[in-house]
Amino acid sequence: MIGWWWILPTAVALIGLVLLIRGLRALFGGKPLSGGLGAVFGGAILWAACLAALFGMNIQTYARLTYERPVATLTLRQIGPQYYEINLVQPPREGQAAAAGALYPVHGDDWRIEAQVLKWKPWANVLGLDAQYRLDRLSGRYRAIEQELHGERSAYDLAAAEANARNGAVPFKVEAWDAIRRYRRYVDAADTLYGSAAYMPMADGARYEVWITQSGLVARPVNDVARNASAGGWTVAN
Repeated sequence: MIGWWWILPTAVALIGLVLLIRGLRALFGGKPLSGGLGAVFGGAILWAACLAALFGMNIQTYARLTYERPVATLTLRQIGPQYYEINLVQPPREGQAAAAGALYPVHGDDWRIEAQVLKWKPWANVLGLDAQYRLDRLSGRYRAIEQELHGERSAYDLAAAEANARNGAVPFKVEAWDAIRRYRRYVDAADTLYGSAAYMPMADGARYEVWITQSGLVARPVNDVARNASAGGWTVAN
């Protein structure tokens, strides 16, 4: 992405600097009126351009640190008591057609998605590096501890499924962390490699979106069914 927030102010600042220098030369060359006006005008342009650059840099920093992108969309259909079918669709990678999605039968009250996330340091985010991820697992989750211990479980390996769909290629390989750690003494841009997860209540007809932020996964309800489930579905039924 072209950084117009600093290119344009820099160009204006150069113009102001040229005018300021010319004005100072004229001022000390025996032309106090024209030189003084030129120096004041050039200095004002230079000052305004610097302010605009700082303002743009502040906006750019905020935008980079809060940047996020979609990871998956989950649509749920109930097929039994505490039993749902999840249609999980991942956004197409660059140069690839949109995927049809995969169906996963899941037992429980909530669905849970996990990923391995490579988190960069904030200054690296500002320079353009985004958190990298690899979806790891989709599973069900019971709210009652007794059911969690003894109920029927569901868990699916999303990393293996994606690797099979892409002929062995995955968008982010954890093995890269070894190389990153090896060169941290020279450029310490990576913060940590860790597991991130998000979970939401399951309901018939609910639709959710999962996004990757610069710090990990976040899930959001998309339709009214999902929003109602999220608002009132966290209490355990007696």
